[in-house]
Amino acid sequence: MTKNNIINKEFKAEIKAGIPEVLPELLALDMDVSHAPKRRDILTKEEKKLALKNALRYFDPKHHVVLAPEFADELQKYGRIYMYRFRPSYTIHARSIHEYPHYTKQAAAIMLMIQNNLDYAIAQHPEELITYGGNGAVFQNWAQYRLVMQYLSEMTDEQTLVMYSGHPMGLFPSHKDAPRVVVSNGMMIPNYSKQDDWERFNALGVTQYGQMTAGSFMYIGPQGIVHGTTLTVLNGGRKMLKEGETDLRGKLFLTSGLGGMSGAQPKAGNIAGVITVCAEINPKATWKRHEQGWVDEVISDLDELATRVRKAKNDKEIVSIAYDGNIVDVWEHFDTANIYIDLGSDQTSLHNPWAGGYYPVGLSLEESNEMMTEKPDLFREKVQESLRRQMATIDKHTAKGTYFFDYGNAFLLESGRAGADIFKPDGSYKYPSYVQDIMGPMFFDYGFGPFRWVCTSGNPDDLAKTDKIAANVLQRIANQSPKVIKSQMEDNIHWIREAGKNKLVVGSQARILYADAEGRMEIAEAFNQAIKQGEISAPIVLGRDHHDVSGTDSPYRETSNIYDGSSFTADMAIQNVIGDSFRGATWVSIHNGGGVGWGEVVNGGFGMVLDGSNDADRRLKSMLYWDVNNGISRRSWARNEGATFAVKRAMAENPNLKVTLPNLANDDLVNGLFE
Repeated sequence: MTKNNIINKEFKAEIKAGIPEVLPELLALDMDVSHAPKRRDILTKEEKKLALKNALRYFDPKHHVVLAPEFADELQKYGRIYMYRFRPSYTIHARSIHEYPHYTKQAAAIMLMIQNNLDYAIAQHPEELITYGGNGAVFQNWAQYRLVMQYLSEMTDEQTLVMYSGHPMGLFPSHKDAPRVVVSNGMMIPNYSKQDDWERFNALGVTQYGQMTAGSFMYIGPQGIVHGTTLTVLNGGRKMLKEGETDLRGKLFLTSGLGGMSGAQPKAGNIAGVITVCAEINPKATWKRHEQGWVDEVISDLDELATRVRKAKNDKEIVSIAYDGNIVDVWEHFDTANIYIDLGSDQTSLHNPWAGGYYPVGLSLEESNEMMTEKPDLFREKVQESLRRQMATIDKHTAKGTYFFDYGNAFLLESGRAGADIFKPDGSYKYPSYVQDIMGPMFFDYGFGPFRWVCTSGNPDDLAKTDKIAANVLQRIANQSPKVIKSQMEDNIHWIREAGKNKLVVGSQARILYADAEGRMEIAEAFNQAIKQGEISAPIVLGRDHHDVSGTDSPYRETSNIYDGSSFTADMAIQNVIGDSFRGATWVSIHNGGGVGWGEVVNGGFGMVLDGSNDADRRLKSMLYWDVNNGISRRSWARNEGATFAVKRAMAENPNLKVTLPNLANDDLVNGLFE
């Protein structure tokens, strides 16, 4: 037996064992990876006892005498019980689907996706099971991870695994067309969905913040948002083009955040053809992205940064530069140095402002981490003071002509709560969300969103074949596309044709591509046929970001261009996940929070395994059609012109689709009644 065979046999045995009978050795933390900051000491003495009992219920009572003091110590040191002792002995990464112990390929595909989310090269805080966003968790603790992997290894195609915020409630009898896994994350009674509620109930071990693709096993590294970020920068930059300019060379894009999803920004800037400066306070995150090739240069001195940017502007370079430091310092220095910023945004994790999502100017990373737990009220003051200062400087730049947009990370929301001058007289924000100005009217309303797929073979050749298939499908569709979506189709075709050259893969062999319902269905059908014919060597997992046409109700991001008053409702996201679940999804998820924050968003996602079968062909046509047209219909009812065009087109092509269309009221008639 070869060494690889022995390793794989041991890997399978450890997965199938679940929580081991014999306690594994307690090993030191890996200090070469980033760790979550200590969480607030928010529980009362009685609640801490409850948290400990909640943790111990995963283990045989014979182990409690060892584990109880150990878990109590973790709660004291870290504010959470992660159960570090139960980290697996094998390396976590997306293996080939054939390496996972399984009875159904659907379960093996889900195991692959879970491990990709926790890959040390991908996850933000892998040993705390945090994929991105500072608190976007796959599981609450390592016992949950081990149990879920065990259940998946035992599952048949007539069982469904039910998961409550990372906790596997169990395998339940179902049927082959039911989802193999149903996930809910952070679903709270509405009155218990404030930030402190997350801190308390997460510390108790009874809920978690799944972000979007973290808790739904659909994260594919920073590539997962890079296409959307490219489209945002590209179309935002086009707003700034002067007469005679045909591209964005020499334009400066200033932003912040390199830790998780935000790590896509420098690569997106390069693809869009701008100069990108992205500030990041955590050196481990900065150098990780640099080593992965997602940012070109790292500079830690402001004067050196200013000199480098001037040269890049003068030479019309396409380059991405990480500033190893605080973003507020950059905004202020570029103001005094008179460096013109064409585009500005922010991707710090302000959905999590008091626990490591935003680091205030004037404090080091270490000082902030200490203050947020030891002096949380003072830290809150520092964060809000920093936001006011950042916003004041942004105002100076926009007065010079900078186009600033909120990137849906709760920047404007938290700046407003901090008392910054960001409101118009009518109470709305004076700066737009990128969804309001760009993604909503140009993409979501027409059904375009972040479709994605993963080649479960792990073979780059399979991914290259899918790129070619997708490009050919889109080109054929584009030849007959209506004029109003021609530019979107052209940008997406260019993206997929160049995807391989841009070296986007980190972890699994995955691809992101904005497509509408027609594009998604035809691409998926072509993939399934290629698998059936043996052109692609293993199943493909389909999915999408929750940040999509239908998947998310978020008044400060995904539904910020909904103006009929319904942007604060969550019917669309709930209906979407229910509809996906009985139309053929392999797994579904629904989350509280994501992007803008706990209590501010309801979002859901899906995964679908294509295996070349007739069943897969039937499911993909049913589910993908609903998954897009649900959102278009809602956006049309909100009187969004592009969505009404899209849904009328969909009804013309499918006689079984009948959508209620809005009638438009006469503004003069309505206004006259209230004068």
